[in-house]
Amino acid sequence: MASQKMSNNMDNDWSFEQDLQSILDRTLQVWQELRGARIFITGGTGFIGCWLLESLSYANEKLDLNIHATVLTRSAKAFEQKIPHLFSSPCLKFLDGNVCDFISPPGDYSHVIHAATDASADLNENNPLQMYQTVIDGTLRVLRFADEKKSKRVLFLSSGAVYGQQPWELLNVPESYLGGPSCVDARATYAEAKRAAEMLCAVFEKQFGLEIAIARIFALLGPYLLLGIHFAAGNFIRDAMQGREIVINGNGMPCRSYLYASDLTVALWHLLVKGESCKPYNVGSSEGISIKELAEKVSSILGGGNPKILGSEDAGWNPGRYVPSTELIESELNLKRTVSLEQAILRTAIWNGWKGRK
Repeated sequence: MASQKMSNNMDNDWSFEQDLQSILDRTLQVWQELRGARIFITGGTGFIGCWLLESLSYANEKLDLNIHATVLTRSAKAFEQKIPHLFSSPCLKFLDGNVCDFISPPGDYSHVIHAATDASADLNENNPLQMYQTVIDGTLRVLRFADEKKSKRVLFLSSGAVYGQQPWELLNVPESYLGGPSCVDARATYAEAKRAAEMLCAVFEKQFGLEIAIARIFALLGPYLLLGIHFAAGNFIRDAMQGREIVINGNGMPCRSYLYASDLTVALWHLLVKGESCKPYNVGSSEGISIKELAEKVSSILGGGNPKILGSEDAGWNPGRYVPSTELIESELNLKRTVSLEQAILRTAIWNGWKGRK
């Protein structure tokens, strides 16, 4: 308990700029290789995208890199209202358009990051066809764009969902695991779409010579994560911050792991520059924790009593394990997690206005 209090006290003094400086310190070589780059980014206004833009803008200013990025968004005006300091960043330009049929902006682009996706549980449940088409058509459009612009490197953000149901006895799923989701279960629409999108990457590498790094991303925490949607960790943090009882709708047994967004961001910039083409890399935390244990941990850190378990049947796409092996990215790119789960919970709460226990 003493060590937990020490961790809390240290992170109560945390600031977002400390995360940005940490990212910069761990990506200095990457930025030198990107000096003068022109980058096209889809999905730049979402959770992961905001971290990419924050770190890019920060590094560009600190190192005078002369990097310029065009960010595709469904509404530049809405993003300006949401995050005005990023909208006004001199290295960022925003382009209104849909990822499936955007009009190519003029000029050359040395690098492309395809981060646009909609992992909405509601969309997956109520309009799976739209989800599937957005992932597939969007990826095809972006890859055609990269070929058109003769881009040197592409980074595609995939998902750990491509593995399907991870066997309980497989504690950490490696990139070599050849399991997959059921192709006749509509709940697996998002996962199957990401699998097909990875195949598109392989086709464009073979047929057009594109170099495409693939990041299979698992569960995340950090600033810009929306609380109160379908992510259990975000729901728990929201409820604890509001002084409400943490409620687990299911039985609490599903196992997840959570990577803090600064560690994610470091990995993505390294993969853009150094990841082997069409060799997927897991990007996540290898430290598994059950949903019940996660709820208890959030409660112990942010306050609240014992979580309430309703025990309802889990109707989600994965009621089992969802924990990656990170040996590949650690051995090849020397990238390791630096922010603990406890720190990730605290920083996410502080970002969202948590002032400490009352």
